[in-house]
Amino acid sequence: MSRYYLPIVLIAVILVLGWAANHYYDKAVAWRTVAKHAQEVTRQQAATITDMKTRQRNVAELDKKYTKEIADAKARLDVFQQCVNSGNCGLRVKATCPKGTAASTTSMDDAAAARLTDAAQRDYFILRGRIITSQNMIIGLQQYIKGQCQN
Repeated sequence: MSRYYLPIVLIAVILVLGWAANHYYDKAVAWRTVAKHAQEVTRQQAATITDMKTRQRNVAELDKKYTKEIADAKARLDVFQQCVNSGNCGLRVKATCPKGTAASTTSMDDAAAARLTDAAQRDYFILRGRIITSQNMIIGLQQYIKGQCQN
């Protein structure tokens, strides 16, 4: 009788070992798939981080460039304003002054050239400064949109 049990036990052991080998092979394949997916995600994240660093560096350079241009333009405007205030430069205004209707005893139409009041002159320079700042900010934003947002 033991002779009949031995082949049955041997076949059962072979079947159990075959099932165990198949089970662990399937697990190994699943783990390999998970590992490959994790590696791909890691590569994508590394590429995204590299791209973000490049973009941040480009934006910082762009910001530095236009901040310097704004500072330079304001400095030129300040020099011009000091020149006008000292009287070495003139701030020309295209204007016409109506002649008076009353009879004048002098032969000259005007005693002095038309000029801005001090408040108007101050406002002029404030507006010029704001225009320069706005223009450079707009140019910088346009460069940012062209270089960063459209990529």
